Amino acid sequence: MKYLFFGACALAFLGGLVTGKSAFGHTWHEPEEEIACIAQNIYWEARNQPAKGMIGVALVTRNRVMDVRFPHSYCEVIEQGPTRKSWKDPNMEYPIRHLCQFSWYCDGKSDDISDYDRDVYQFALSIAFKIYFGELRDFTDGATHYHATYVSPDWKESKTRTIHIGDHIFYRWEMP
Repeated sequence: MKYLFFGACALAFLGGLVTGKSAFGHTWHEPEEEIACIAQNIYWEARNQPAKGMIGVALVTRNRVMDVRFPHSYCEVIEQGPTRKSWKDPNMEYPIRHLCQFSWYCDGKSDDISDYDRDVYQFALSIAFKIYFGELRDFTDGATHYHATYVSPDWKESKTRTIHIGDHIFYRWEMP
């Protein structure tokens, strides 16, 4: 019986490689794409933070990917938020400004990395690589949320505070 289960899982996995979708209907993302998403998130959310703060932001993203309450991939976690249909093309959807999980993703500003910041982005890329391949220990104690010290979101009261690094305070969303 267990061989039948593993055979079905293997078949579903192979089907996902062929179709680009997992057996559960999620889009398959290439490792390079996932690493790039993580690096952009680190860069835009924490480029002015100490290295530990940059890693902390990446760990939150990884913790969300591992949590069943969030999407299954790094790109989907980072791009999570409500969308609206384009007025030009009803088949296109765009994130609603200022309502994304990670504010930079839908703030309406350019996401191009400036030439003068290429070294910071390269550092974010090296962190992203290590996060994607599970090479960094989670010192955030399972944090799934964070916010800058200069804001006070209403959700913070329902989360468990875990660590303060640089300008960010990290929280864990407990399972019910």
